[in-house]
Amino acid sequence: MKYHFRLLLFISFLTVCFFTTKAQDLPKSLPDIKYHLTSSNWSPLNTSVDSYLDAAEGMVRAMYQFQNTEGAIIDPYLNKEHQYTTPYYAFTVGALIHTGRAKDLINSGVIAMEKSLTDFSKGNDFIPEKHGEFYIAALAGAMELYEPHVDAKRFEGWKKKVSTPIEKIWKGKSIGLNNWRTYAMKGEWIRANRGFIDRQKTIDFIEDNWKNATQYERIGLDKWNLYQDWSSDPQSLAVEAVGRGNLTSVVLEGYDGPSAQQMLDIMRKGGKTSMLLMSPTGQCPANGRTDNHVFNDILYQLIFDALAEDAVAQNNTYLAGQYRRSAMLAFQSIQRWKRNDDKWDGSFYITKNKYEPGERVGYQPASQWGHYTGAMMFHLAEAALARKTDVKEVPAPTEIGGYTIQTDDRFSTFTANAGGMQVVINLRGASVPKYNKYWTPLGGVRFSKSNWDDRLGPSDGEANFIDDAFTQSSKGIKESFGTVFPYSALTLGPSWMEKGNWIRLADKALTFRGNVVTEFVHPLLVKFRVTYATITGHSGPVFHQEFIITPDGVMTYLSSPQDVPFGLTVPLLTNDGTELETKISGGIATTGYPGSDDTQNFIGLNQDVLVAQDGDAIRSTYGDLLPVKFQSADKKQMVYIYPKSKPDPKAQEVKSSFIITENGFSSVLGKVEDTMYIGRNSAGGFGDSLDLNEDGKPDLTFNKKCGFIAQLKNGKIIAVETDATVNMTFNGKKYAVKPHVPILKL
Repeated sequence: MKYHFRLLLFISFLTVCFFTTKAQDLPKSLPDIKYHLTSSNWSPLNTSVDSYLDAAEGMVRAMYQFQNTEGAIIDPYLNKEHQYTTPYYAFTVGALIHTGRAKDLINSGVIAMEKSLTDFSKGNDFIPEKHGEFYIAALAGAMELYEPHVDAKRFEGWKKKVSTPIEKIWKGKSIGLNNWRTYAMKGEWIRANRGFIDRQKTIDFIEDNWKNATQYERIGLDKWNLYQDWSSDPQSLAVEAVGRGNLTSVVLEGYDGPSAQQMLDIMRKGGKTSMLLMSPTGQCPANGRTDNHVFNDILYQLIFDALAEDAVAQNNTYLAGQYRRSAMLAFQSIQRWKRNDDKWDGSFYITKNKYEPGERVGYQPASQWGHYTGAMMFHLAEAALARKTDVKEVPAPTEIGGYTIQTDDRFSTFTANAGGMQVVINLRGASVPKYNKYWTPLGGVRFSKSNWDDRLGPSDGEANFIDDAFTQSSKGIKESFGTVFPYSALTLGPSWMEKGNWIRLADKALTFRGNVVTEFVHPLLVKFRVTYATITGHSGPVFHQEFIITPDGVMTYLSSPQDVPFGLTVPLLTNDGTELETKISGGIATTGYPGSDDTQNFIGLNQDVLVAQDGDAIRSTYGDLLPVKFQSADKKQMVYIYPKSKPDPKAQEVKSSFIITENGFSSVLGKVEDTMYIGRNSAGGFGDSLDLNEDGKPDLTFNKKCGFIAQLKNGKIIAVETDATVNMTFNGKKYAVKPHVPILKL
């Protein structure tokens, strides 16, 4: 192990010394999504608070069967009470009772509260796994929910127990400075706000942790105000929502200490960032430890619902509608993981796959059924209680598109979105393991589309640790800095021949990095290029991968200035607890769930393209990913990534109709020519006219070039939005158009 330890120290040094674009080189502000129009197929979700509560109650009733006579919830896989499961159960039962539900569970909730409060009052040594920080918010928040349902004497006893000084219930000031500290801050403010502990001492506590115990540094110094947990490298975009969510709760619960406004400004900006990073189907961003855990999407949902209410308070109804829609998308995204089998009915899988939880696919050591189910129900209940205003949904930024965003060095991701088609690229991969896993692989990790099953991806996959021969000798360590690295990973990216062996980009996270240049951005068309190259001190090929994103799919061109055999490798999901239907034939690699109309299709467009399996499947947090390589004799490998839904043409029809032009491409799906896109549900770009059927007679003209969107239905223009003040002519009628004020019902 000493060699392994020495290697990790050296790797840590490298990751400090070599980064992609510096945070200070990123744009000064977040992308400003000013457009309103999206696909004409967009419709509101109208998700009710009752839907939230239905899901929470389903989990409560699944968990109820594991409660013992003392009130504790016994984890069925660990056969013991684990961490914060019982207080989270107690809070959720209280929320259900408070909203007129689950009255048959009052006694169950009361004894869960009694058990948790008793342990809490005795101190951290009596709390399962000493997770006192996690108890505070749930118990303090539950008090008012139970007050009408217990006698005065019991409630007075509870008040005394819930007021136990924090010195007794946490590990101390010098331990747990990451997201654990935010649990304490959230809980203490709820206790103070409810009158259970001294308010001024609590303000001093929060100020000290914000200013002196790294909490400001973790989120305030991040370019886009994302929470840096400092528990993995690159940082975890999954865990990010934990710390930011807790701090958002503090300020939106009315925190009024000296740093309140600074904290509020930071949480608002972080909330806007997360709307840009979430997938168009509602998934929170990929990467980092605890990646692909269902409760992370619920954390996003809670943050968005809380910020929707904050936007209402600011009289910003449009922003409130974006947040509410984003919350509903996040809630919708978890439904695919709901269980209906036997005693688990109403509960959810812990990670985003359907393997038996005992197999622990995608789990970190901390992942357990009890407390992570507890986290899901607790935060769902919080989201339900946070929704106080009837807010009208509007399209979320991730459904409109027209932006790219690069996170700073510590996260190192790049996200691009056109019309609800999202691409996520990791610009560097994990080079130091966390819990014996490399959670963040280098390369393309998420391709997601509105109203489509984005489990089909490719989705991000953890890298598998290979430790056997690697730690046997110093020779093994030396080799690791050449062609051998101690893990195997899979993303969408180049693969090439090196010393007689095919190498994948994702396997070279130690020595390769990605850098991005954005070339054109519009809600219907985004173009960018990633250059993959080695860091200083290492040699290897250079690759340029161009991307053109439209609402229909993603066109990618891969090339290298060097004379090296190469191809483009893509991940094909084959099994996530459900066996998928996969096919590699006719230059197309396809995968989909049995009985579903949604498929992911990778279409090779080179004339002599060879498409073949390239090694064994790799187990990821999502499931088994099969490497498929596209290769030809051409200088550019051309692959079209086509997420197909029910009404869309078949992949073979798209391939047969595909034409590559000098400035774009066309197919039965639509056309891209320079800065213009024409599709089935929308058209536009940057120009002064639009000719839908290319008959030489423009359907739409402007008096000057501008950015614009034309919303289509049955091939006809039904709405238009521009980014400038222009005069528009349509069907012989003139319109004076103002920037970002859609002209509807044309």
